Amino acid sequence: MADATVAERKTVLTGFHGGSPLVKLTPAEPAARVSLRAGPDEVAALSKSLGVKLPVKPKTSASAKGRLAFWLGPDEWLLIDEKGNDLMADCVASGVVHSATDVSHRNTAIVVSGKGAVNALNAGCPQDLSLSVFPVGAVSRTVFGKIEIVLYRIDEETFRVECWRSFAEYAFGLLAEAADDAA
Repeated sequence: MADATVAERKTVLTGFHGGSPLVKLTPAEPAARVSLRAGPDEVAALSKSLGVKLPVKPKTSASAKGRLAFWLGPDEWLLIDEKGNDLMADCVASGVVHSATDVSHRNTAIVVSGKGAVNALNAGCPQDLSLSVFPVGAVSRTVFGKIEIVLYRIDEETFRVECWRSFAEYAFGLLAEAADDAA
Protein backbone atom coordinates (compact mmCIF):
# COMPACT_ATOMS: atom_id res chain seq x y z
CA MET A 1 0.00 0.00 0.00
CA ALA A 2 1.33 3.46 -0.91
CA ASP A 3 2.28 5.93 1.79
CA ALA A 4 -0.54 8.48 2.17
CA THR A 5 1.75 11.14 3.62
CA VAL A 6 1.39 14.53 1.95
CA ALA A 7 4.62 16.27 0.99
CA GLU A 8 5.34 19.65 2.54
CA ARG A 9 4.72 22.47 0.08
CA LYS A 10 7.82 24.52 -0.71
CA THR A 11 8.11 27.53 -2.92
CA VAL A 12 10.50 27.67 -5.86
CA LEU A 13 12.45 30.25 -3.82
CA THR A 14 12.93 28.09 -0.71
CA GLY A 15 16.44 28.77 0.59
CA PHE A 16 16.88 32.01 -1.36
CA HIS A 17 18.09 35.03 0.58
CA GLY A 18 19.37 38.41 -0.43
CA GLY A 19 19.35 42.09 0.01
CA SER A 20 21.57 44.80 1.37
CA PRO A 21 21.75 47.03 4.43
CA LEU A 22 18.81 49.04 2.98
CA VAL A 23 16.72 46.29 1.36
CA LYS A 24 15.73 42.87 2.66
CA LEU A 25 14.45 40.21 0.23
CA THR A 26 12.43 37.34 1.67
CA PRO A 27 10.58 34.58 -0.17
CA ALA A 28 6.97 34.65 1.04
CA GLU A 29 5.56 31.61 2.78
CA PRO A 30 3.56 29.16 0.64
CA ALA A 31 -0.03 30.30 0.25
CA ALA A 32 -3.27 29.33 -1.43
CA ARG A 33 -4.13 31.63 -4.36
CA VAL A 34 -7.26 31.94 -6.46
CA SER A 35 -7.88 34.02 -9.56
CA LEU A 36 -11.50 35.12 -9.17
CA ARG A 37 -13.82 36.62 -11.79
CA ALA A 38 -17.36 37.71 -10.95
CA GLY A 39 -19.93 40.33 -11.82
CA PRO A 40 -20.90 43.21 -9.54
CA ASP A 41 -24.07 41.47 -8.35
CA GLU A 42 -22.03 38.56 -6.96
CA VAL A 43 -19.50 40.60 -4.94
CA ALA A 44 -21.51 40.73 -1.71
CA ALA A 45 -22.18 36.97 -1.56
CA LEU A 46 -18.57 36.12 -2.43
CA SER A 47 -17.27 38.59 0.16
CA LYS A 48 -19.46 37.03 2.85
CA SER A 49 -18.44 33.50 1.93
CA LEU A 50 -14.72 34.38 1.74
CA GLY A 51 -14.70 36.39 4.97
CA VAL A 52 -13.00 39.35 3.29
CA LYS A 53 -14.74 42.22 1.53
CA LEU A 54 -13.77 42.18 -2.14
CA PRO A 55 -12.47 45.64 -3.08
CA VAL A 56 -14.31 47.29 -5.97
CA LYS A 57 -12.07 50.30 -6.68
CA PRO A 58 -8.86 50.32 -8.75
CA LYS A 59 -5.53 49.86 -6.91
CA THR A 60 -7.24 48.70 -3.70
CA SER A 61 -6.94 45.66 -1.48
CA ALA A 62 -8.64 44.19 1.56
CA SER A 63 -7.46 41.83 4.26
CA ALA A 64 -9.08 39.81 7.03
CA LYS A 65 -8.08 36.75 9.05
CA GLY A 66 -4.96 35.89 7.02
CA ARG A 67 -6.65 36.49 3.68
CA LEU A 68 -5.86 39.13 1.07
CA ALA A 69 -8.07 40.27 -1.80
CA PHE A 70 -6.47 42.35 -4.55
CA TRP A 71 -8.55 44.28 -7.10
CA LEU A 72 -7.05 43.60 -10.54
CA GLY A 73 -9.92 44.73 -12.76
CA PRO A 74 -13.63 45.58 -12.75
CA ASP A 75 -14.52 41.89 -12.40
CA GLU A 76 -11.18 40.34 -11.34
CA TRP A 77 -9.43 39.69 -8.03
CA LEU A 78 -6.41 37.77 -6.79
CA LEU A 79 -7.18 36.04 -3.49
CA ILE A 80 -4.40 34.88 -1.18
CA ASP A 81 -4.76 32.78 1.98
CA GLU A 82 -1.65 32.23 4.08
CA LYS A 83 -3.43 30.23 6.79
CA GLY A 84 -4.02 27.08 4.73
CA ASN A 85 -7.78 27.51 4.40
CA ASP A 86 -9.63 26.35 1.29
CA LEU A 87 -10.36 29.39 -0.88
CA MET A 88 -11.97 27.29 -3.61
CA ALA A 89 -14.46 25.73 -1.18
CA ASP A 90 -15.38 29.16 0.15
CA CYS A 91 -15.93 30.44 -3.41
CA VAL A 92 -18.23 27.48 -4.14
CA ALA A 93 -20.09 28.04 -0.86
CA SER A 94 -21.08 31.54 -2.02
CA GLY A 95 -23.78 29.98 -4.19
CA VAL A 96 -23.37 32.61 -6.93
CA VAL A 97 -22.09 32.44 -10.49
CA HIS A 98 -18.37 33.17 -10.74
CA SER A 99 -15.14 31.80 -12.15
CA ALA A 100 -12.48 30.70 -9.66
CA THR A 101 -9.18 29.15 -10.67
CA ASP A 102 -6.68 27.80 -8.17
CA VAL A 103 -3.31 29.37 -9.09
CA SER A 104 -1.49 28.33 -5.91
CA HIS A 105 1.19 26.41 -7.79
CA ARG A 106 1.52 29.01 -10.56
CA ASN A 107 2.39 31.97 -8.32
CA THR A 108 4.93 32.74 -5.67
CA ALA A 109 5.87 35.96 -3.89
CA ILE A 110 8.87 37.93 -2.72
CA VAL A 111 8.66 40.38 0.17
CA VAL A 112 10.81 43.48 -0.40
CA SER A 113 11.35 45.62 2.69
CA GLY A 114 13.52 48.36 4.08
CA LYS A 115 14.39 52.00 3.48
CA GLY A 116 15.62 51.23 -0.05
CA ALA A 117 12.65 49.05 -1.09
CA VAL A 118 11.13 51.68 -3.40
CA ASN A 119 14.48 52.28 -5.14
CA ALA A 120 15.05 48.54 -5.58
CA LEU A 121 11.59 48.05 -7.08
CA ASN A 122 11.91 51.10 -9.32
CA ALA A 123 15.06 49.60 -10.83
CA GLY A 124 12.74 47.37 -12.83
CA CYS A 125 9.26 48.84 -12.33
CA PRO A 126 8.28 52.14 -13.96
CA GLN A 127 5.36 52.74 -11.59
CA ASP A 128 5.41 55.77 -9.27
CA LEU A 129 5.71 54.19 -5.81
CA SER A 130 5.61 57.41 -3.79
CA LEU A 131 3.27 57.17 -0.80
CA SER A 132 1.00 59.87 -2.23
CA VAL A 133 0.44 57.89 -5.44
CA PHE A 134 0.85 54.29 -4.18
CA PRO A 135 -0.26 54.37 -0.52
CA VAL A 136 -0.24 51.54 2.03
CA GLY A 137 -2.74 48.91 0.83
CA ALA A 138 -2.38 49.85 -2.85
CA VAL A 139 -2.07 47.03 -5.36
CA SER A 140 -1.61 46.90 -9.11
CA ARG A 141 -0.70 44.63 -11.94
CA THR A 142 2.48 46.05 -13.47
CA VAL A 143 5.84 45.03 -14.91
CA PHE A 144 9.17 44.35 -13.27
CA GLY A 145 11.98 44.02 -15.77
CA LYS A 146 10.60 41.69 -18.42
CA ILE A 147 7.84 40.09 -16.37
CA GLU A 148 4.32 40.83 -15.21
CA ILE A 149 3.86 41.12 -11.45
CA VAL A 150 1.17 42.06 -8.97
CA LEU A 151 2.65 44.62 -6.58
CA TYR A 152 1.12 45.21 -3.12
CA ARG A 153 2.26 47.80 -0.58
CA ILE A 154 2.06 46.21 2.87
CA ASP A 155 3.39 49.25 4.77
CA GLU A 156 5.51 52.33 4.04
CA GLU A 157 8.67 50.28 3.48
CA THR A 158 7.36 46.79 2.65
CA PHE A 159 6.00 45.37 -0.61
CA ARG A 160 4.80 41.98 -1.78
CA VAL A 161 5.80 41.05 -5.35
CA GLU A 162 3.54 38.31 -6.73
CA CYS A 163 4.91 36.63 -9.85
CA TRP A 164 4.64 33.39 -11.75
CA ARG A 165 6.96 30.77 -10.27
CA SER A 166 8.65 30.29 -13.65
CA PHE A 167 9.89 33.90 -13.39
CA ALA A 168 10.65 33.88 -9.65
CA GLU A 169 14.40 33.32 -9.91
CA TYR A 170 14.67 36.11 -12.50
CA ALA A 171 12.66 38.48 -10.27
CA PHE A 172 14.69 37.58 -7.18
CA GLY A 173 18.00 38.04 -9.04
CA LEU A 174 16.99 41.41 -10.44
CA LEU A 175 15.77 42.53 -7.02
CA ALA A 176 19.05 41.36 -5.43
CA GLU A 177 21.07 43.44 -7.91
CA ALA A 178 18.78 46.44 -7.35
CA ALA A 179 19.10 46.02 -3.58
CA ASP A 180 22.89 46.22 -3.90
CA ASP A 181 22.53 49.36 -6.00
CA ALA A 182 20.10 50.89 -3.48
CA ALA A 183 22.77 50.51 -0.78
